[in-house]
Formats: sequence, C-alpha cells, structure tokens
Amino acid sequence: MAPKQRMRIANEKATKNITQRGNVPKSTKLLNESSPVGPWLLCLFVFVVCGSAVFQIIQSIRMG
Repeated sequence: MAPKQRMRIANEKATKNITQRGNVPKSTKLLNESSPVGPWLLCLFVFVVCGSAVFQIIQSIRMG
C-alpha cells in the first residue's frame, strides 16, 4: 500500500470519528474481555508449580 493511500484511509477514519461528536469509542481496536484460560485452570497451574517448588526445596534440604 502506498503511503498516500494509507494516509487517506487514516484521514477517513479520523473524519468519521469527528462527525460522530462524542459517540466515538476509546479505541478502534476490538477488545476481548475474556481471558483464554479459566480461573480454575490458572489456580491449578499455580498450585502445581508452587507445590513442586516446595517439594524440590524440601528434597534438597534433606539431601544436602
């Protein structure tokens, strides 16, 4: 795409926003509010990682 064409497209978006007068969204990008991982799965992952770290520390204390 040529730079002039990109500038023209950007100007058209801006003029559309100007003519809406207060009804403009804060961002033109679509926002996805939901996270891809559920809270239970995240808690399970943190439990497994922290639990294995604790067991590794206990094991290294016993051996050392």
